[in-house]
Amino acid sequence: MLQFGPPRPRRKPSLTPMIDVVFLLLVFFMLAARFGQDVGLALAPAGHADGSYSGPPRLVEFAGGAVWLNGVETALADLPDALTPLMPGPDALVVLRPRDGASVQDAAHLTDALRAAGLPSLVLMEP
Repeated sequence: MLQFGPPRPRRKPSLTPMIDVVFLLLVFFMLAARFGQDVGLALAPAGHADGSYSGPPRLVEFAGGAVWLNGVETALADLPDALTPLMPGPDALVVLRPRDGASVQDAAHLTDALRAAGLPSLVLMEP
């Protein structure tokens, strides 16, 4: 009869190389990630925290570069002049509402344009 010798015990695989690879990937993705600054839109000043609204309606809807004031399409450049007769005071609230297809960039562009025109009190509604 043929004998090969005593059987060797089965060797368990080592997890050390796999753990090393996982940590290297973790370090790589942590260093490769881009961490940007969060930019927020400060809309209504502290005086209008209660959401008080008076006077005629001032609803500005926007989507994809188009702007509507109270349902009538208006050019963005003409919007401050169209809002002037509707404003009971310089700090009256203007309500902004996105339409379908509106992006955050559209909201930021609109708020920048209205603030540059001297309209500081803006309220952003959900669609």
